[in-house]
Amino acid sequence: MFGIVPFRNNKIQERGSLFDIDSIFNDFFNDTALGFAGHAIKADVKENEREYIVEAEIPGVNKEDIKLDLRDDRLTISVERSEESKEERNNYIRRERRYGSSSRSFYVENVKHEAVSAKYENGILSIVLPKGEEKKKNNRIEIQ
Repeated sequence: MFGIVPFRNNKIQERGSLFDIDSIFNDFFNDTALGFAGHAIKADVKENEREYIVEAEIPGVNKEDIKLDLRDDRLTISVERSEESKEERNNYIRRERRYGSSSRSFYVENVKHEAVSAKYENGILSIVLPKGEEKKKNNRIEIQ
């Protein structure tokens, strides 16, 4: 009913017992249970003379579930995902719901807010933040 959570044999030696309640709860509420590839969004940040480039791995989500905000020199990537499945056969009904969210923020200074662009393709979100002096403005970034 809750999905399969992988059993990690190496944790038995670390905990000292197979039935360590704290670790069981921590494992249950991990990224696999929420349906994300990792708790934190994994990202690479590159910089050159003209721009910052952020490439974030966000597999298995729709572009519409990703939100990008640039406020006060802080770029925030957030993902919110909910999923519901319903199965009816013979005399039983099964309904499952999953919800998960994750976000990550990066400090980026001297960015031209109006020139920022983003593209989501094959589970990779690429964000280009051109450098330049410009008045700070709160900006929601559209993803192509």
